[in-house]
Amino acid sequence: MQLRTEFVKLACQPGANVRKLCRRYGISPATGYKWISRYRESGERGLKERSRRPKSSPNRSDPEFERQVLRIRSEQSAWGAVKIRRVLKNEGMEVKATSTVHAILVRHGRIDPQESEKHQAWQRFEHPTPNDLWQMDFKGHFAVSGRQRCHPLTVLDDHSRFVVCLKACENEKTATVQQHLSSVFRQYGLPLRMTMDNGAPWGSDAIHRDTPLTIWLRRLGVRVSHSRPYHPQTQGKDERFHRTLKAELLRGRHFQTFLAIQPVFDDYRTVYNQRRPHQAIGLETPISRYQISPRSFPEHLTPIEYPASDHVRSVDEKGRIRFKGRKLSIGQGYHGYPVALRATEKDGIWNVFFCCDPIAQWNFNDPDS
Repeated sequence: MQLRTEFVKLACQPGANVRKLCRRYGISPATGYKWISRYRESGERGLKERSRRPKSSPNRSDPEFERQVLRIRSEQSAWGAVKIRRVLKNEGMEVKATSTVHAILVRHGRIDPQESEKHQAWQRFEHPTPNDLWQMDFKGHFAVSGRQRCHPLTVLDDHSRFVVCLKACENEKTATVQQHLSSVFRQYGLPLRMTMDNGAPWGSDAIHRDTPLTIWLRRLGVRVSHSRPYHPQTQGKDERFHRTLKAELLRGRHFQTFLAIQPVFDDYRTVYNQRRPHQAIGLETPISRYQISPRSFPEHLTPIEYPASDHVRSVDEKGRIRFKGRKLSIGQGYHGYPVALRATEKDGIWNVFFCCDPIAQWNFNDPDS
């Protein structure tokens, strides 16, 4: 502004060489004469920057559409233009382009600049049908008033991203998890397989490869697998849900009592499953791709039985069995349970089964096994 004022005052002097002044001040003659004209019309006020906004915007969105965009953004502050547009479309509104929705958010100061950054597109894999695989884990715990901590237990269907369980737990003990899983199984049925992290109460090392919880799952006919240590991508969909849960619900929120958490979790699970468009499944909602499992939860477990051709052994208190004069470590979690040995097609190689699951292999050709 100072240079502009200086330029026009020099240019308006009698006999001034305007084109030479333009070269000296690094502007084009057209710009120079424009500033001179404005200065003569309005004085120094005419040198201020003028808005380039057009006097009319025939293509601008109607106020009602803008109001609805801002309504969704107020309800869900972590949702961007893509999700907001899809929600409005699902609500029956005639929608504009995603770029239009984004422009509305920018115009009203509802967009963090970091949200516009491009993120890497990951190659995704999903199981072909619902209930083929459920992913289960605890999200990182957070503080509640009264020195309590909440440990959110989450279970998510791999195919549909449908959240079958979002429970506020006071601890991460086996009994707590089993109680919530029993309720989930009664409502949605049994999955074919569940994958979970390492460590309590899931199972961790060779001595504790299975815990009372995973043994209970195997008895129900649910196959169990664990993620690779220090490799959270194995539980990628559940880990991603944890990030979403934090961004859309938990960040900046503080609960005064533990009892206040579960109703909030229940409301959010409804939004996530039934209303929130999920970009990884083509902006469909998880509930549109989910179906309950045809495998019902048995209230009472039947005794474990094996074919007559199997060699059945009981696991001792140290987690071992004896067979053909040798000892094989199975895991202390199996203490008191019967397991079955079954010969493979390879001579000297035997598989060890618990219920229908192979849990170990024994090589009699190796003297050190």
